[in-house]
Amino acid sequence: MEYELVMYSRLSSCPFVRTAKRVLDRENIPYREIYIDEDDTAKQRVIDWTGYRAVPTIIVAHPGEDLPYEDPEPLPQGSSPRGIDRGSMITEPGELKLEKWLRKHRFMD
Repeated sequence: MEYELVMYSRLSSCPFVRTAKRVLDRENIPYREIYIDEDDTAKQRVIDWTGYRAVPTIIVAHPGEDLPYEDPEPLPQGSSPRGIDRGSMITEPGELKLEKWLRKHRFMD
């Protein structure tokens, strides 16, 4: 089965969102963007997953779905989600961590 990338983002950009978009656009990787400042359910979902409104939170989902195809690995208590590969999810990654995660999920060679 094929998967798609869904990026939880905000209308006002931040450095992590710009980095993610630059990598995805450069590699011609399609993604769907959900803006947490326009969707209260999406905002709460990101808070539940990360502890705050952390963007981008990028997930691997079944096509058309807004949830990860499998539950993300839990964060250790009190940990920041920044750049941690949680399996079907990564939050606020730098360029190299995002590229590694995309390769793992076969979105990049």
